[in-house]
Amino acid sequence: MNPPAPPADPLEDAVLAARLFTLAPRVFKGMVLRGSSPAREALVAALGQAIPLRRLPGHVDDERLLGGIDLAASLSAGKPVRQTGLIEEAQGGALIAGMAERMDAGIAGRLAQALDEGHTALVLLDDAVEPEDAPPHSLGERLAFLCDLSASRRWQGVALAPAGGALADVAALDEPQLRALAATAGALGVDSLRALILAGETARGLAALDGRTAAGKHDLTGAVRLVLAPRATRLPPEEAEAPPEDQPPPPPDGERDEQSDTDQQQQDPDLSELLVEAAKAAIPADLLASLAQGKAPRRSASSGTGQKRKAATRGKPLGARPGMPRAGAKLALIDSLRAAVPWQQVRRREAGADASSPILMRKEDLRIRRFEERAARVTIFAVDASGSAAAARLAEAKGAVELMLGQAYVTRSEVALVAFRGSGAELLLPPTRSLTRARRTLAELPGGGGTPLALGLNAAREVAEAVIARGRSAALVILTDGRANIAADGSPGRPQAAADAEAAAKAIAARGIDALVVDISARPGPEGAALAGALGGRFLALPRADARMLQAAIQAVQPPARAA
Repeated sequence: MNPPAPPADPLEDAVLAARLFTLAPRVFKGMVLRGSSPAREALVAALGQAIPLRRLPGHVDDERLLGGIDLAASLSAGKPVRQTGLIEEAQGGALIAGMAERMDAGIAGRLAQALDEGHTALVLLDDAVEPEDAPPHSLGERLAFLCDLSASRRWQGVALAPAGGALADVAALDEPQLRALAATAGALGVDSLRALILAGETARGLAALDGRTAAGKHDLTGAVRLVLAPRATRLPPEEAEAPPEDQPPPPPDGERDEQSDTDQQQQDPDLSELLVEAAKAAIPADLLASLAQGKAPRRSASSGTGQKRKAATRGKPLGARPGMPRAGAKLALIDSLRAAVPWQQVRRREAGADASSPILMRKEDLRIRRFEERAARVTIFAVDASGSAAAARLAEAKGAVELMLGQAYVTRSEVALVAFRGSGAELLLPPTRSLTRARRTLAELPGGGGTPLALGLNAAREVAEAVIARGRSAALVILTDGRANIAADGSPGRPQAAADAEAAAKAIAARGIDALVVDISARPGPEGAALAGALGGRFLALPRADARMLQAAIQAVQPPARAA
């Protein structure tokens, strides 16, 4: 029996997932809708007609999300007046969050707790452009359905048909069905027990939509397609064909019919095999190609804009915290009043004041504002400008620097350039976002001579340390073949030069600086990979690479920014 072919348009599966979600919002928790398109807008409109949707603002704070003291009403009434939060207001429906890939980790944590407690459901709108960007993993793994509508070409006639039954009317899955789902999840590399539980509930939900009281093979394949396939991190292993065995003598005529029936039963495909084949057919083509190359999808990644750091006066507003308004910190007046209001009756009684007296503030009521800003990311190119291959290496470095600077104003990134040749290393281009300045400096970049790799690594490390000391994040991109022949003291000799280069690389690794070694020599040798190992970084061999390929490779392997 062949598994059912996946729908031609991803909107069909998304509509089916939406029907399941509206059937039991607290069971399926919600859905992620990736890809801004008319199809997604039509589906959200259909969801809004089926269940109440409450919009979650992009910069919502804890007070609005969880509820708390209504300051204006409390001041008017002379007593604490509580206001409801968005989670409470969305009970019986769902919260819908736009640009979920940018959601703050703290807000995601509160929403994850509300999901676990059954207080809300979520619809996350993922507007990310890059494949590695995604909403917080803590939310994505709790929501049953991950739907990508980027390639959908439909948007008309989207409606959620009513279910033929209820989820409670469908019997639980039996042992063989549960084992088949577990085997399929294992084959696809889906390790989350939440996903396995959600797949089982989805199979029951599909039966409920058709008004049936038990889930069958078709429901299991649908559950695998909707829940497990979008979460696949690897392809199922291919089974080797069994070698042919010697044919046994034919059985007696009386046993032939009975054995024929037994052989037919053994030839029937196992349920888990059917589910695995259905999952492979449902995996999107781009994800299928990545899995075939052994590349598991990333859960979340940075946009390359640098580390997050706490700031006192500017940046993205965060929740206020207790503290004194000093050392540049600003007083959060409304939050301070909100902290003081619940205690007014007690304080007035202690002070012998009447209800019309001014608000009594204490030191512990004071709140200060917090902001979060992204530090600039500085990519430091350390270019081996020595030897006969210098012209090719410098040409690629110049082109890659110019291409990366072209994106500087979008990603808040900066570029620096260190060149080493002969008996020294020089910082030719300090960290900058100026494309004009970079072009002028690159045009004068010389080449030729020996390879003082240790000096080049030390110079790049010093630049990186200066960058980090200013609160920015640094990453090294080292273009070299790794074949050092000039020692750190400027004397020639390969053994000492190699030892000095290894020591310089280990110093960079000890400092925790991200590094990438790019070997673009015509015939990459083991020296480049060994250098990357000493740096604790990545190695990339790109013979005959042009500037655009080099830029794409650097962006592909550049590590995500780490939160400070």
